[in-house]
Amino acid sequence: MTTRLEVESAIKQLPESEVRNLAKWLQEYLDDAWDEQIELDVASGKLDHLIAQAETDIATNNVRDLNEVLHDG
Repeated sequence: MTTRLEVESAIKQLPESEVRNLAKWLQEYLDDAWDEQIELDVASGKLDHLIAQAETDIATNNVRDLNEVLHDG
């Protein structure tokens, strides 16, 4: 098995374009892993309480506009 330090050393020897391609691939890999974990959590019911709370908040209009949330300092 290759160690992280060996991988880092190999990456440093790549041309910048290859490093950028690798970074893109790695981000896609991490995104896919995140999506899979979320799907597993939803299927197992781990997120049911959060979904129920969101539905309750929406039903009682206990929500804020996304722009307001994003720009809240």
